[in-house]
Amino acid sequence: MWRQGQNLLRRTAHQLQLHLAASSSSPSLSIWRRKKEMGKEGLMVAKELKRLQHNPVRFERFMKTNVSRLLKSDLVAVLVEFQRQNLVPLSMKLYNVVRRETWYRPDMFFYRDMLMMLARNISVDEARMVWDDLKREEVHFDQHTFGDLIRAFLDSGLPDEAMRIYDEMRCCPDTPLSLPYRVILKGLIPYPELREKVKDDFVELFPDVIVYDPPEDLFSERTESEED
Repeated sequence: MWRQGQNLLRRTAHQLQLHLAASSSSPSLSIWRRKKEMGKEGLMVAKELKRLQHNPVRFERFMKTNVSRLLKSDLVAVLVEFQRQNLVPLSMKLYNVVRRETWYRPDMFFYRDMLMMLARNISVDEARMVWDDLKREEVHFDQHTFGDLIRAFLDSGLPDEAMRIYDEMRCCPDTPLSLPYRVILKGLIPYPELREKVKDDFVELFPDVIVYDPPEDLFSERTESEED
C-alpha cells in the first residue's frame, strides 16, 4: 500500500511537470490569445504614458504610481495597443512591467507578438534583448511561429536576424513542417544565396516535395532595385 501511494505521488508530480512545461505554448491557456478590451483606467494610463514619454522623471513616477495598479486585463490591453501602434519604447517599458508581475508566466504568444512588432520597426537591439529573455525562460516556439517570425524579419530587410532565428529553428526538436519552410523560402527571394542554403535544407528534409524556384530574372530585378 505504501509503495502504491509513493508511485501515485510520483506519477502526479510527473504529470504536473508536463503540464507546466506545455503551458508556455498552449493557446488554450494563453491570456495573449484572448480578446483585449481596455477599461477606462487602461485608456487613461495609455494616454498619459504617451504624453509623458519624453519627460523621464514624470514618466517613471507615473509608472510607479499608476501602471503598477492596473488590472491584469488592462495592462495586457495597453501593451497590445502600444504594439499595434508600433510604439517601441513604450512597448518595451510595459514588456518589462509585465514580466515582473506575480501572475506572469512565460508564454510563446507574448514573445511572438513582441518580436513581430520589433521586426516591423527594425528594432534589432530590442529584438535581441527579448530573444535572450525567452531563451532564459526556456520558451518554446512551434514550427509555424518560427516561420512567421523569420518571414517578418526578412520582410523588414533584416536577413541576418532572420537567419539567426532560422538556426534556432533548425535546432528545434519538433518535427519539421514543409509550410513554414515555404514561407521562409518565399521571403528569401531577395536573398538568393541565403535562399539556396535554406532550399538545400528543405530538399534534405522533404525529398518528395517540389520546391518552387522563381524565374532567374526576378532575382536580378530585385538586386538592381536594391542597388538603385
